Amino acid sequence: MPNSLSIRSYSRQRRGHSHDYHQLVLPLRGVINIELEGYSGKVAPGECVVIHTGTMHHFTANEEARFVVADLSDLPENLAQSDCLVFSITAPLISYLNFIEKQLEHQVNPELERSMFETFVLLLSEQHFFKQVDHRLRAVLEHISDHLTDKLLIDELAKVACLSPTQFKKVFKEQVGLSVMQYITKERMEKAKALLMHTDYPIQLVAEQVGYADLSSFGRRFSNHFGLSPKQFSQ
Repeated sequence: MPNSLSIRSYSRQRRGHSHDYHQLVLPLRGVINIELEGYSGKVAPGECVVIHTGTMHHFTANEEARFVVADLSDLPENLAQSDCLVFSITAPLISYLNFIEKQLEHQVNPELERSMFETFVLLLSEQHFFKQVDHRLRAVLEHISDHLTDKLLIDELAKVACLSPTQFKKVFKEQVGLSVMQYITKERMEKAKALLMHTDYPIQLVAEQVGYADLSSFGRRFSNHFGLSPKQFSQ
């Protein structure tokens, strides 16, 4: 049914079909092997695959794997304009998928399900599309997201990726489109912006939460990024 969310499992037997609506498959546990025009490969937790209306696709998965499946009559504008069929999703959307699973398994509540679907689409419309990245870099992106308060060093991140520092910087820029430090700064500034908007944390604590012990350094970086000082932004 279009404009709905469900929890699915698939089988090891290769199956294929098409739909008269768009479908997104987002793994919760396990991977799906999928073949469609423009993509053939695995889609893992932390990723989403877009199956456009009328697209024939074939798929297999282990029976114990679980997926959130979204059927949509229309795609959000960012997805409709993108040619990216498989992309990495943000931590908030990953967390929301877990809530969707628990709620759909808990009770049938049409009104709540409509609300969940609307929130899902809003989160989807906020995604910035990093094409499916190497699993080694996916571990690094998760590490960065979980350790924004820490001093993030190239050598340490390269170890997470099991690459030399030189290889790591090259592969990261190729796949993410930003240098490692540009990406870290972007993530820190976006988190700082959210903390300033949605909490009553003092600016010093916000700076510490995104890895800046020195308040003036944080203020300069924030101003360069957003064109406003943290104090101006929070007023």
